[in-house]
Amino acid sequence: MMQTAVLVVDGRDGDRMRLQQILEPRVQFNGVQTGAEALDYAKKNDIDLLLLAVKLPDMDGFELMRTLRRQPKFKDLPIIMLTSDQTQKAEAAVAMAGGTDIIRKPFIPIIVVKKVEQVLEMEYLHRNLKQEVHRQTQLAEERLAASERLFEETVMTLAKTIDAKDAYTRGHSQRVAAYARQIAEKLGWLEDEQRKIYFMGLLHDIGKIGVPEAIINKTTRLTDVEYGQIKQHTVIGSEILELIAEFPELAVGARSHHERYDGKGYPDGFAGSQIPVYARVIAVADAYDAMTSRRSYRDVLPQDVVRGEIAKGRGTQFDPQFADIMLQIIDEDSEYLLHER
Repeated sequence: MMQTAVLVVDGRDGDRMRLQQILEPRVQFNGVQTGAEALDYAKKNDIDLLLLAVKLPDMDGFELMRTLRRQPKFKDLPIIMLTSDQTQKAEAAVAMAGGTDIIRKPFIPIIVVKKVEQVLEMEYLHRNLKQEVHRQTQLAEERLAASERLFEETVMTLAKTIDAKDAYTRGHSQRVAAYARQIAEKLGWLEDEQRKIYFMGLLHDIGKIGVPEAIINKTTRLTDVEYGQIKQHTVIGSEILELIAEFPELAVGARSHHERYDGKGYPDGFAGSQIPVYARVIAVADAYDAMTSRRSYRDVLPQDVVRGEIAKGRGTQFDPQFADIMLQIIDEDSEYLLHER
């Protein structure tokens, strides 16, 4: 048995001495007579096991146990009650009061040793189980954090790969993601929802992987056929992202961010609340970045022009609620610095 600090509280000198003879040198033995002495000892020393007589000179043993249990330090302390009562009622009383076990007087050495060993072994297992659960929880949290970092890095890499196809829109996906998250924050969305829409913004244009670069970078007017190919990036993107079963919203953002509130968008011609809410937010963020980014055929649009276009599209191109939030963000950006992020 490991050397363990045991405190015996018993007003009978003979009983304390008998327990000392039985338990030493297996444990570090300490003995006191009264409840008051026990409380004073407990304040100053660590105790691994308490052997407590039911009757003490100054108080009831159950009273002392309740006093100790109220202290966080001794809330889980194993306590074996010592009693001359041979009835089953005594065992029930100890169990009901929160005692760990019972040892009857007069003491039978083998029973005392076995009961003390069993209680200490159970306490050791319990303590180590808590430590192991804590260790495994920490490991799980570390693995989850590493998995989330890998996911974020992978998504960011994909976003940069998409944007690299267009010489004039580098950083577009990151900016759209940031604007969409800013709108969500203004709306009071929970952090988890803000994080979702950020990742959806990063990958909303992933379908452009399937569109020829010659069309994406064309500086002259697109033909109807070429425009049809451009529009297919929403379908291609959703088909790619549908493979990520744990994050189904990604596919929604990719497919529906070019839908219009009035039903004149693509690819499904959804209108109003038919359009997924995440996509309605990304649509406003996407339009803002399109107007505030330098293109092959024009420079960055002035802020008042951008504001006017967002206001003009309120209720037709954009969900009015999200357009209003974007207008608020624009009005707060008096130095027109947002688009330079």
